[in-house]
Amino acid sequence: DMQTGDLYKVGIDTERYELFTKNAYIFNKEKNTNLALILSGTLHNQDALYGRKIYNVDQSNAYASLMFETEFTKEHNLSAGFSYNYDGYDQHYRLTNNAETPLTKAFARESVGGAYAQYTFNLDNKFVLMAGLRGDHSSEYGFFVTPRAHIKYNPNDFVHFRLSAGKGYRTNHVLAENNYLMASSRKVSIADHLDQEEAWNYGASVSTYIPLFGKTLNINAEYYYTDFQKQVVVDMDTNPHEVSFYNLNGRSYSQVLQVEANYPLFKGFTLTAAYRLTDAKTTYNGELLEKPLTGKYKGLLTASYQTPLGLWQFDATLQLNGGGRMPNPYTLTDGGLSWEKRYGSFEQLSAQVTRYF
Repeated sequence: DMQTGDLYKVGIDTERYELFTKNAYIFNKEKNTNLALILSGTLHNQDALYGRKIYNVDQSNAYASLMFETEFTKEHNLSAGFSYNYDGYDQHYRLTNNAETPLTKAFARESVGGAYAQYTFNLDNKFVLMAGLRGDHSSEYGFFVTPRAHIKYNPNDFVHFRLSAGKGYRTNHVLAENNYLMASSRKVSIADHLDQEEAWNYGASVSTYIPLFGKTLNINAEYYYTDFQKQVVVDMDTNPHEVSFYNLNGRSYSQVLQVEANYPLFKGFTLTAAYRLTDAKTTYNGELLEKPLTGKYKGLLTASYQTPLGLWQFDATLQLNGGGRMPNPYTLTDGGLSWEKRYGSFEQLSAQVTRYF
């Protein structure tokens, strides 16, 4: 309202303090036997205002990790350790534009202690196998086990193959991670007892190094698939006037294929090209849909040139952003749609000149 001076304002004020220390003791240099201790602490305070909606949060984090590593022989390596993580979120918020609504106070805390062991078999750097297992206990979600495995195979100097598989767990803090959605006019609805997210990840990649005109053309292709067992769904489709958060009931997955190449065309000048295809789908209210606001593809072409004395550098980047699905629109009084069901592709061109002194 311009007449009363009651303007819609967005303001975010953030203060962050961090402490980090790492100490290691080497018992045996030849066998690389060492013990390391990592300690870190963070205070992150944010006050955010979206119209009359308010989200103030003070996050405190403490992390400790004790790691042991040793090589039995050149082929066999073992690393193991303990870790502890604490997260606390002291939140004060109002999810409505009614200024008379009192602030809601919510304090979320989680402490996770765990241990892991990881074995690596390395055969002359041509074949590397790594297998790891960790177990953790969360004060909120109980005990869970996380396995992972990686394989790397280099038959020669020109091609490298990699395979990976593993599990991942993640605690979702809905408002802290999605508070930007409070800037919209949508009502915010959060279900009770949200799950810890759980997913399996699988990946494969191949890197090739091709001699070409006295230089090396590097081509890398990779494919990753993530299959969610549990997930907190951000639903903007079921009700166009609401964003709701609830536990996944159905399938949710993401698969990404990316190819990139770079080549030093001549001295000081490098060209890089990349292309990525994304297929991400989630079940919203019983229907498996494309994840909204996620581009189907992305293309990238960069050129970089540095002058012989290294005083000047010129960079140019062209990005191609593929179109995607918009959240479900609603019908206007004239019968039209509030917005298009899909958005189109678009390009971005940027350039930079650097002078070194």
